[in-house]
Amino acid sequence: MPPARTALVLGAAGVAYRLAALLAGLPPTNSDEAVTGLVATHIVQGREFPLFFYGQHYMGALEAYLAAPLFAVAGPGVVALRLPNLALYALFLVLVWQLTRRLYHPWFATAVVGLLALGSDRILKNQLIAGGGYPEMNPAGALLVLLAVLLGLGVVRRRASAFAAFGLVAGLTLWDDWLVLPYVAAAGALLLAGAGRDLAGRGGAALAAGLAVGLLPIVAHNLTAAPEHRSLAAYRQLGGGTPGDWVERLHGGVLFGLPMGTGFCPPGRCAGWQLWWGVAAPLLLAVAGLLALRALWVLRPASLRRGVPRPASPRRDDGVHTERIRQGGRLALVGAAAVSLAAYAGSAAAGDTPVESSRYLSCLLVSLPALLWPLWAAAGDHLLPAAARLAARAGLAAVAGSAVLATGALVADADALTRADERRRDLVVALDRLGVRDFYADYWTCYPVVFATRERLACGVIRDDLRAGWDRYPAYPARVARADRVAYVSPTGTALSRAVADRLAATGIPVTRTTVPGYDIHLPAAPVGLPLR
Repeated sequence: MPPARTALVLGAAGVAYRLAALLAGLPPTNSDEAVTGLVATHIVQGREFPLFFYGQHYMGALEAYLAAPLFAVAGPGVVALRLPNLALYALFLVLVWQLTRRLYHPWFATAVVGLLALGSDRILKNQLIAGGGYPEMNPAGALLVLLAVLLGLGVVRRRASAFAAFGLVAGLTLWDDWLVLPYVAAAGALLLAGAGRDLAGRGGAALAAGLAVGLLPIVAHNLTAAPEHRSLAAYRQLGGGTPGDWVERLHGGVLFGLPMGTGFCPPGRCAGWQLWWGVAAPLLLAVAGLLALRALWVLRPASLRRGVPRPASPRRDDGVHTERIRQGGRLALVGAAAVSLAAYAGSAAAGDTPVESSRYLSCLLVSLPALLWPLWAAAGDHLLPAAARLAARAGLAAVAGSAVLATGALVADADALTRADERRRDLVVALDRLGVRDFYADYWTCYPVVFATRERLACGVIRDDLRAGWDRYPAYPARVARADRVAYVSPTGTALSRAVADRLAATGIPVTRTTVPGYDIHLPAAPVGLPLR
């Protein structure tokens, strides 16, 4: 079977696996995704057309707009919310195969697609959950690099359209999520190096037009927002945390972050032996970069090799030019991955919350071909010693084996992971039985209930200190504050549950206490002054 057909079969298996997971309720939904669903609901209803995720001024609401047509047809729901993300994943596979076969080899491209067909808990969260930015970043990054390669190679028939598409996607990323900017920059540099002459004519005009359209949402926001809510200010505040010890950041951002973020670990944890990828991946990235630089050095113009300046010949050597673009594309993947990894490892999140913040390395999947190429090339290089070839093949087997085990761990934990959604459904049934329509709860409990009940129930966020928490959509806590009958919901055994129980006991007001699996419900007979002012 030829490589293209094999890749199609492997890619179809990856899509089918994710569709099955989606229909089974994996990964479990969360409040961030519920907020995206509420945005999509409001768009369909014509109530609001926000540019950003509710409650913040960064991360564009693109996923909500993609889901809105499905909501209009099938009604709001997690499946409809995630189906566009599944389509984006399928597009990512196509783009990566095309990019890898152009830069490397068709069979290597097929192997990369096979690896991307697998999916750990962290990978499926990034690719399916509509929590803002992650499902669309990888297709965007891969598309930009592919367009730069194709335009540089001169194999695009409608070049103006390709330039316009490049500008449009690059502009939209500035609205959607800035994590993909290293790939935008790398693709832009490659485009300038490979097709820079076209930018002085129709190509440049088309790119500028596409960029102008793509930038419309972010420009509109920055022209109308208060200074503290503009993009640079918002992202500056995100990076304003105090970085932890450099050893913690190096461990969380590289040693732990790489295997967790690229799909080599089971849900929420990495065993010690799985951290090998955190050591190997940076070394492979460095080797890949050196190989590309060495190839470009060999391919430098003859005038530079002799040190004698000569005017450029109007007729270029197509073979040399093609190889320069290929090596430049490889170097672009390496450079973008290196910048992404360095930026994450230097952040406070890498040391403080490596399990969840490892999602910031999601874009590294675009550079997976560059990471694995040194192993693939060495495994088949008969000029190398047999021991070196064997070691390379063992490395490839370890990569594939780690991804398979992590995928298997997700499947094995499926029942435990879906219990969260089951408990949430039981909570809604209990609230309905008690006649409760308005309640206070922690952030992670609030919004999935509001979205699942299509806003029939409303929730305000309350913190462990019993003060009002971060409400992304102020209309909900405002409604709860006006209600005559308000319940307090908290996960069983948490600090919030204990604090609410103690406060209610101190008031002397009669309280109906109900427990459902995973949650405590406190329903006082009269207002109790919570949240505290």
